[in-house]
Amino acid sequence: MFLKDYIEERAVKIAHYIIDSKATVRQTAKKFGISKSTVHKDMVDRLVQINPELAGEVRRVLDVNKQERHIRGGLATKEKYLHKSHNVYF
Repeated sequence: MFLKDYIEERAVKIAHYIIDSKATVRQTAKKFGISKSTVHKDMVDRLVQINPELAGEVRRVLDVNKQERHIRGGLATKEKYLHKSHNVYF
């Protein structure tokens, strides 16, 4: 198998994962053991060449995730401070 074939297969696999699970780029990178940059490059550049229709579906999921990221960030910060010890030492 050529390297190009492997990369194309990975891009399609990642695309299906993102669509099925509505995963973020960060979650996808962790799941596949690759960098966020690689996930992004596969979805934005490579997948468009391989399967434009699939790329469009992924783009819609990623756009929703991007719109919601500030909400997730705020919730994560809230959780962090809810579980943080309130003992303050001077």
